[in-house]
Amino acid sequence: MNVKGMAILLAVIVCATITKGFPMFKGGRCLCIGPGVKAVKFTDIEKASVIYPSNSCNKIEVIITLKAHKGQRCLNPRSKQASFIIKHVERKNFLKYRNSGKEDLKI
Repeated sequence: MNVKGMAILLAVIVCATITKGFPMFKGGRCLCIGPGVKAVKFTDIEKASVIYPSNSCNKIEVIITLKAHKGQRCLNPRSKQASFIIKHVERKNFLKYRNSGKEDLKI
């Protein structure tokens, strides 16, 4: 191999090792895009999930599964309904770990 080919190969190897360390997704991989809705009818809620900040997403997310296969909605975590649901989920989780029972939150 000539010197020109070796220089190109070395440059490709250096670029590959440098880019390996860069994060691919700067904002994280959050499930909710945007702020979310402010409220959902309580009668339409089948299940509520609260996802706390982690390495992949730096914000709290409240995901509501609706009855009758109507899909899922993201609640704005700053809304009154979301704060009520977060408190309810935390209380449910506390009781679950205290009693060692396993239940989903049903509202």
